[in-house]
Amino acid sequence: MDLEFRGEVWFWKGPSPWHFVTVPDEQCGDLEVASASVSYGWGMIPATAVLGDTEWATSLWPKDGRYIVPLKTWVREAEGVELGDTVTVRLTIDL
Repeated sequence: MDLEFRGEVWFWKGPSPWHFVTVPDEQCGDLEVASASVSYGWGMIPATAVLGDTEWATSLWPKDGRYIVPLKTWVREAEGVELGDTVTVRLTIDL
Protein backbone atom coordinates (compact mmCIF):
# COMPACT_ATOMS: atom_id res chain seq x y z
CA MET A 1 0.00 0.00 0.00
CA ASP A 2 1.38 3.40 -0.99
CA LEU A 3 0.05 6.69 0.35
CA GLU A 4 1.04 10.31 -0.19
CA PHE A 5 -0.33 13.28 1.71
CA ARG A 6 0.45 16.79 2.94
CA GLY A 7 0.26 17.80 6.56
CA GLU A 8 1.54 20.24 9.14
CA VAL A 9 4.40 19.32 11.46
CA TRP A 10 3.30 19.48 15.10
CA PHE A 11 5.02 18.87 18.41
CA TRP A 12 3.95 16.60 21.25
CA LYS A 13 5.46 17.65 24.53
CA GLY A 14 5.16 14.45 26.50
CA PRO A 15 7.56 12.35 28.52
CA SER A 16 9.38 11.75 25.22
CA PRO A 17 8.84 14.89 23.11
CA TRP A 18 8.49 14.24 19.39
CA HIS A 19 7.44 15.90 16.10
CA PHE A 20 4.65 14.35 14.01
CA VAL A 21 2.55 14.74 10.87
CA THR A 22 -1.05 13.50 11.01
CA VAL A 23 -2.37 11.31 8.19
CA PRO A 24 -5.58 12.87 6.76
CA ASP A 25 -8.91 11.27 7.69
CA GLU A 26 -9.62 10.03 4.16
CA GLN A 27 -6.51 7.81 4.21
CA CYS A 28 -6.82 6.56 7.78
CA GLY A 29 -9.65 4.18 6.91
CA ASP A 30 -7.40 2.19 4.58
CA LEU A 31 -4.69 2.12 7.25
CA GLU A 32 -7.17 0.88 9.85
CA VAL A 33 -8.15 -2.03 7.59
CA ALA A 34 -4.48 -2.84 6.91
CA SER A 35 -3.57 -2.69 10.60
CA ALA A 36 -5.34 -5.99 11.27
CA SER A 37 -2.75 -7.85 9.20
CA VAL A 38 0.40 -5.74 9.68
CA SER A 39 0.28 -4.30 13.20
CA TYR A 40 2.83 -5.65 15.67
CA GLY A 41 0.81 -4.48 18.67
CA TRP A 42 -1.01 -1.44 20.07
CA GLY A 43 -2.22 -0.65 16.55
CA MET A 44 1.26 0.40 15.40
CA ILE A 45 1.82 -0.02 11.64
CA PRO A 46 5.37 -0.50 10.33
CA ALA A 47 6.10 1.67 7.29
CA THR A 48 8.76 3.14 5.09
CA ALA A 49 8.42 6.92 4.97
CA VAL A 50 9.86 9.45 2.55
CA LEU A 51 10.08 13.20 3.13
CA GLY A 52 11.86 15.09 0.36
CA ASP A 53 15.00 13.09 -0.45
CA THR A 54 15.07 11.32 2.93
CA GLU A 55 13.75 7.79 3.48
CA TRP A 56 13.51 5.99 6.81
CA ALA A 57 11.85 3.04 8.53
CA THR A 58 9.20 4.03 11.06
CA SER A 59 5.86 3.02 12.52
CA LEU A 60 2.57 4.87 12.31
CA TRP A 61 0.99 5.48 15.69
CA PRO A 62 -2.78 5.38 16.23
CA LYS A 63 -4.07 8.56 17.90
CA ASP A 64 -7.64 9.79 18.30
CA GLY A 65 -8.99 7.56 15.51
CA ARG A 66 -6.28 8.61 13.07
CA TYR A 67 -2.62 7.78 12.48
CA ILE A 68 0.42 9.95 13.04
CA VAL A 69 3.88 9.75 11.47
CA PRO A 70 6.81 10.46 13.81
CA LEU A 71 9.51 12.65 12.26
CA LYS A 72 12.92 11.75 13.58
CA THR A 73 15.25 14.65 14.39
CA TRP A 74 17.80 13.63 11.77
CA VAL A 75 15.05 13.54 9.11
CA ARG A 76 13.83 17.04 10.01
CA GLU A 77 17.40 18.36 10.03
CA ALA A 78 18.26 16.70 6.69
CA GLU A 79 15.21 18.29 5.04
CA GLY A 80 15.26 21.63 6.89
CA VAL A 81 11.80 21.01 8.36
CA GLU A 82 10.57 23.13 11.27
CA LEU A 83 7.55 23.06 13.56
CA GLY A 84 4.48 24.31 11.67
CA ASP A 85 5.86 23.56 8.20
CA THR A 86 3.52 21.82 5.76
CA VAL A 87 5.27 18.81 4.24
CA THR A 88 4.53 16.03 1.78
CA VAL A 89 5.00 12.53 3.17
CA ARG A 90 5.01 9.31 1.17
CA LEU A 91 4.38 6.04 2.97
CA THR A 92 4.76 2.42 1.93
CA ILE A 93 3.05 -0.27 4.01
CA ASP A 94 4.05 -3.85 3.23
CA LEU A 95 0.88 -5.96 3.26
